Amino acid sequence: MPFAILFPGQGAQFRGMGADVFHRYPGLTRFACDLLGYDLVALCRDDPDGLLSRTEYTQPALYTVNALHTFERTHREDRQADCCLGHSLGEYNALLAAGVFDFETGLRLVQRRGALMAAASGGGMTAVMDTPEERLREILAQDGVEGVDVAGYNTDAQIVIAGPSGVLRDAHAALQRRDVRCVPLRVSAPFHSRYMEPARVAFEDFLRQFTFAEPVVPVIANVTGRPYEKGAIVRTLSEQLVAPVRWTDSIRGLLAHDTPLECEEVGGKSLLRMVDGIRGSSPASSSTPASPPPARNRT
Repeated sequence: MPFAILFPGQGAQFRGMGADVFHRYPGLTRFACDLLGYDLVALCRDDPDGLLSRTEYTQPALYTVNALHTFERTHREDRQADCCLGHSLGEYNALLAAGVFDFETGLRLVQRRGALMAAASGGGMTAVMDTPEERLREILAQDGVEGVDVAGYNTDAQIVIAGPSGVLRDAHAALQRRDVRCVPLRVSAPFHSRYMEPARVAFEDFLRQFTFAEPVVPVIANVTGRPYEKGAIVRTLSEQLVAPVRWTDSIRGLLAHDTPLECEEVGGKSLLRMVDGIRGSSPASSSTPASPPPARNRT
């Protein structure tokens, strides 16, 4: 039975996270605090002034806690993964688990990624429920709403859109007029959309300063919903900032094998619930094919 380990991304953080592992890895914890320039343990324990929900703090904190939980799995000699995948930020923990880079490199990457994403502003993201992409595009076109990107395919019942604040307000109004449920997400910018292009360019330049190994087990890329191609770490990680998270395609690809899929999520159960939703839906309702040009994800 194939065994996949899943790593959650931004949104999975909570006050008190890491309390069960920080004390077991004091050296790595001190190293992370020194590299980041603040007390990571206190941040996760106390969440002063709500800092833990700010992107530039969330991403290094969640990466570190996920990493320590991964090291704990190894220490316990838990079952080894046949493949790894993570949702957005979680992909960095998947790559760490697959030996693509070490803990320090991953922390430097997510620190820079978080800073670049936090610097973006003037927009947001919204989850749209129980509305196929074709119908979503039709609604927006009928009301003349332009400038919305599809930023994520979480399940067949949930698509995430992103765009500038004014555009999203118009999209919300169009959806509400048709009784379509939509939930704005607590993010400061339109992540995984064309509007992150300046961040993508800067992050690609940063990524080129590092050397990456090939994964020792397959890692499923958010950008394509398929395993990483050889030599594609820099291109894929930078593209992730402007491309939709193809979680539905990622899980469908694993479910398509002849043997049943078994999954374990590090640090939570939100991704497992998504897997259950995808597993229980019809293949005919799958999202758009993997890896189209970003322009095709726009309305």
